[in-house]
Amino acid sequence: MTPDPTTTTRTATPRSEPGTAGARDAPPRGGFASATVPRHLARGAVGFGAIAGSLALLQLVGPVSLLLAPVGLIALRGCPMCWAIGLVETVSAGRLRRSCTDGRCELTHVTRP
Repeated sequence: MTPDPTTTTRTATPRSEPGTAGARDAPPRGGFASATVPRHLARGAVGFGAIAGSLALLQLVGPVSLLLAPVGLIALRGCPMCWAIGLVETVSAGRLRRSCTDGRCELTHVTRP
């Protein structure tokens, strides 16, 4: 028997509002963000350095130097734009908070003590 598409329901995982008992202490981060800005900058240095090194060493080592390119892409989490998005997410983590009431959502700045 196949399920009737009109009667199937999807359940979403419950989200806790900031300040409630189920809320985490750490600010939410995006998918590309790092834990700290220095850690993110270090990942960028490794990633961009590996990609630049793979191209710069091409004349000396040959195609073997291209093995550094995947290392750089892994450090950048896919691409240079992904790293840049992660940098913005890392810097802004915890500085903005979204609150939704009555179907209307707002972004507010979080002031730190």
